[in-house]
Amino acid sequence: MFGMKSDGRRSFILVLSAVLLSGFLLTSLLSYSVSKSSIRDAILDQELPLTSDTIYSEIQKDLIRPILISSMMSTDTFLRDWVLDGEKNIPQITKYLSEVKERYGAVTSFFVSEHSRVYYHPSGILKKVREDEPRDTWYFRVRTMQTPYEINVDPDFGNRDALTIFINYRVYDYDNRFIGATGVGLTVDAVRNMINDYQARYQRDIYFVKPDGAIVLFASRFGHPETSIRTIDGLGSIADSILKRNTGSYQYLMNGKNHLLNVRFIPELNWYLFVEKIEDDALITIRNTLYLNILICLGISAVVIFIVWLTVSRYQSRLEEMANSDRLTGLRNRHAFEILMPQTISEAVRSKTAFAILMIDIDHFKHINDSHGHIAGDQYLQAIAGIIRETVRESDIVFRWGGEEFLAILKGCGAVDALTVAEKLRTAIENHAFAEPVTVSIGVAVWREGYSPDALIARADDALYTAKKNGRNRVCIDERAA
Repeated sequence: MFGMKSDGRRSFILVLSAVLLSGFLLTSLLSYSVSKSSIRDAILDQELPLTSDTIYSEIQKDLIRPILISSMMSTDTFLRDWVLDGEKNIPQITKYLSEVKERYGAVTSFFVSEHSRVYYHPSGILKKVREDEPRDTWYFRVRTMQTPYEINVDPDFGNRDALTIFINYRVYDYDNRFIGATGVGLTVDAVRNMINDYQARYQRDIYFVKPDGAIVLFASRFGHPETSIRTIDGLGSIADSILKRNTGSYQYLMNGKNHLLNVRFIPELNWYLFVEKIEDDALITIRNTLYLNILICLGISAVVIFIVWLTVSRYQSRLEEMANSDRLTGLRNRHAFEILMPQTISEAVRSKTAFAILMIDIDHFKHINDSHGHIAGDQYLQAIAGIIRETVRESDIVFRWGGEEFLAILKGCGAVDALTVAEKLRTAIENHAFAEPVTVSIGVAVWREGYSPDALIARADDALYTAKKNGRNRVCIDERAA
């Protein structure tokens, strides 16, 4: 049916060879210009966003340890007992904060009491926080926030106003009442060391920008001497567009070089993460790789042509199988039935034996689809197809008739044997451990000489209708089969 003559296959292979070789010669002339655009898109759409996501994840990971330290402090019984006892012994709390700072390598540790509004520090009492003091707004924000902690960047009053990343954790007493805020801080220099590591690993410029456009944090090796993205040649013209969005990919020209840029907003820091790469630097390696790939593809083409020559016949056989099989269940389909049914009748006439067909319908299948979805429905169909195959003999033929219906040809079976097989099949499906109980109704018809395929199907269909009308989950046989 799908056969191809030897001359036809030879012509096909020759044409395929000519197309492949001509295509690669043409590709070698056009590939660089096409690849340049593709490479740019890949960097903007994949490489830079992936690097940005990875760095973002690593920043979060690097902040987990100080978060855990702050969490431990917020539930420390000493700290809570000390506050509830009236904050009497100041050296005790300063010693506690000092030990936390030294033990965990934090640049600072702190506690602010809700009752006294005193800011405690490893060096002692720094001050009292006030609502009218702009530098204390962080505490009153923490005091009313719903989350247990925040990560914030502020100057450290106790460390010469060094820019510090603070983990501010809410503290509750034993009755779940807010009694203060505690936590630790990391210097921005420590984070800059992280950026140096990221930049060395990923070979990209990495820097952080505040919402107003100021470049606030960058690696030791940084390609922009400016302190704001608004003043960078090429980048400044798109700065407003960048800062209005939380994430995006961009490109700009500076000093004759095309810079590819990915930006994402980091809400924990209230900064933008900029990951940047110069396009020409990327093209050097990829251009060499492209030439190598062309040579490899030429060699592979020769192998492919040889493999195609060997497999084309097998592929044609596979096409025949696909044309006669149901893709979901692997059973034969109606097209196969139209071919095999006349053959079965001819065998029965020649051997003077009977055969039977089973028309099988899944009861209330629409309910399964509506309740569990069509994917689950497909899984039920596959499972039931497997049960039918296991129940009938190897010489019998099973078809996916359509929707939730199956059909089986039982060779050499009379009415009694067909009813026995049908009942065994009905019981096997009813007792199978489905997520939801499933039953089937089965109509049985036995072939008699002179029956056409359509007449036999009609008799089985009538018997199936009787089974469904009488309550489903049962086997009925065409009354004319006896």
